[in-house]
Amino acid sequence: MNTDRPDLYNMTLAELEALMQRWGEPAYRARQIYRQLYANLAGDPAAMTDLPKRLRERLAGEARIGTLTLTRDLSADSGLTRKALFALPGGEVLESVLMIYPDRATVCVSTQSGCAMGCVFCATGRLGLLRNLTSGTIIEQVIWAAREVQALGTNEPVADVRDDRWWATEEEASPTGKLPGRLTNVVFMGMGEPFANYDRWWRAVEQLHDPAGLNMGARNLTVSTVGLVPGIERLAGEALPINLAISLHAPDDELRSEMMPVNRRYPIAVLLDATRRYTEQSGRRVSFEYVLLQGRNDTPAHAEALATLLRGMLCHVNLIPWNPVPGMPLGRSERRRVLEFQAILRERSVPCTVRVERGVAIAAACGQLAGTPQPLPLVERSIE
Repeated sequence: MNTDRPDLYNMTLAELEALMQRWGEPAYRARQIYRQLYANLAGDPAAMTDLPKRLRERLAGEARIGTLTLTRDLSADSGLTRKALFALPGGEVLESVLMIYPDRATVCVSTQSGCAMGCVFCATGRLGLLRNLTSGTIIEQVIWAAREVQALGTNEPVADVRDDRWWATEEEASPTGKLPGRLTNVVFMGMGEPFANYDRWWRAVEQLHDPAGLNMGARNLTVSTVGLVPGIERLAGEALPINLAISLHAPDDELRSEMMPVNRRYPIAVLLDATRRYTEQSGRRVSFEYVLLQGRNDTPAHAEALATLLRGMLCHVNLIPWNPVPGMPLGRSERRRVLEFQAILRERSVPCTVRVERGVAIAAACGQLAGTPQPLPLVERSIE
């Protein structure tokens, strides 16, 4: 593959117009190509039939539409959860997960191959950082998901997947209705730390939001960070009001430092000060993600401490019972402990929900992404 050819997904509309100018083409050709890429989801210049043949041939020979190679596609939850394993030109891998619900279709995308953050409960962190992704590679994952949803159409009934969501309410566990028909949400919660690749990640955000492209609303975009304070401060000043989720996972520095090495650089007090400034400046609520590990951070005392820590903040807590990763000597919180933890937070006026589980059987759930080529064996979920 000629890696010198520009990847069209890496180019803004203005940059595509500049390319057309260099090629001696009128500016409106760039707008046609851009519409084909994002509105029509075209993956081959030959499909861009509103372009003259000579331009289609030149695009095929001198440019690329994406750089990823899909090496494996796994499904779970009656086909409503899909995981794609992609290879980069250099051989590094990354994963994306598509989750379809009656009212929305969400794709979880990666911003890096691997991750340098080293959180003890996360499979991705065991890889270390392999490579930062370009904005185009991030966008390409979204395009994959958009094509998948489009291919499914809107007439297929949403199946009952309650067996994979053991703490969900009856309404959550037994969705009814038709498929949404289009991709509605993007969460930057896959492999990697978005704020450690901020410039390229934010460029992807702006392109996804572009009305001339996919035209995704800012409120339909969510970024998750381990708590890199400079990134939080920078996001507060951005014009697009996307959603922010912060991985907290412990109510005190000693425990959080054991679980998340980043806490040694940005301890909880520093992180929460930055978060308060963020909510004051942006006016937007923050979500705190909290992975529950049996006997480690899931006791009533931990819940009490967390409620005290977050009292008065404009926030929401998203509880995530740990998803199993082979070789990690950790335990998944029992259902009783999850619900007790949630009840304590709610009684102390901290908004709190439990994340509905998707894709555990194919290692597609939170914390499981690590370029796994094969499905994981099913792990029995506690019902005590």
